[in-house]
Amino acid sequence: MKKIEGIKSVDFKIKALGHGVVNWNGPTTLTGDGGKTVDNHTLPKLRGYTNLTGKVKEETGYKYKKEATDIDFKATPLYISQNCIRHHLFRSQAFDIHYAKKSNLQNVLASITGLIRGYVVPASQNKRTSPLLLEDFVDQLGNGNFEQFGQAGERDSSSFFSKTTFGDTEYISYGSISIEQLQFISLDKKFDREAMEIKEGQGEEVAQIVQDFIQSLSADLNPVATFHENYVRSGTIFEEGETGILLNNDAIQALIEYTLELISELSIRQAKSYVYVDEITVDYNDSNKMMRIKRDGSDISESPESEYATYFYAK
Repeated sequence: MKKIEGIKSVDFKIKALGHGVVNWNGPTTLTGDGGKTVDNHTLPKLRGYTNLTGKVKEETGYKYKKEATDIDFKATPLYISQNCIRHHLFRSQAFDIHYAKKSNLQNVLASITGLIRGYVVPASQNKRTSPLLLEDFVDQLGNGNFEQFGQAGERDSSSFFSKTTFGDTEYISYGSISIEQLQFISLDKKFDREAMEIKEGQGEEVAQIVQDFIQSLSADLNPVATFHENYVRSGTIFEEGETGILLNNDAIQALIEYTLELISELSIRQAKSYVYVDEITVDYNDSNKMMRIKRDGSDISESPESEYATYFYAK
């Protein structure tokens, strides 16, 4: 069996800077003054944090809650969830999938949502798995603090609330774009990953629409999207294939360049807080070591030194 060679993924490391909390976790039950349980403290997302002390009241089984100030910001760092990052990354098309149906799916497929973000249309079960993996943005500074607030007007216990807030932040995150998932678009129900249902003779038309969209992303490249009725995954035993579209090297390059630019220009502003991507380091990974950029920066290739790996062939 011929070994698959070439760039298998484009991995990257992100450094982002900001101030304050952009991704809250909401009110959390804690222990307040006098040992009373309170629900008026708001926490940001903290990796590994639990509001339980680990102590249990033997008679009742009640689990004691921590106090609001009982937080180690190095052990349980602030983070921004990858769901929040993805929402803002594709914000311009964030709600478009609500309007997707069988009759207009080619418009979805020929978009950054269809090719990079991925989608599911519950009514028709059409879907495309996202080739983009993103990890949570994890803060490195730990500049958290406790803040007490009071509402204007009559002062009673219900008018006071508190938050765990943050000063300056610096986040590190990692991500990866899978070449296998990016280069092939299935238009076949066979393996339960049909991106859209096509009629007889419609495949070439859809491929052309996808090709034209990718071409609009980069005038310097020559992207080609090729339709075929039987694309087979390399290495399969029975060579059972799928109807679909395969993207050539230039089409993959155009989508990767656009996605990396999208990430490098990401900024999020939420109320009094913000975060923006300051630096991105890229690894065109042709090895079998997934996310090697995490372990040893000396091994990475910051520019493509070979063609992208081809996982499918027409038969």
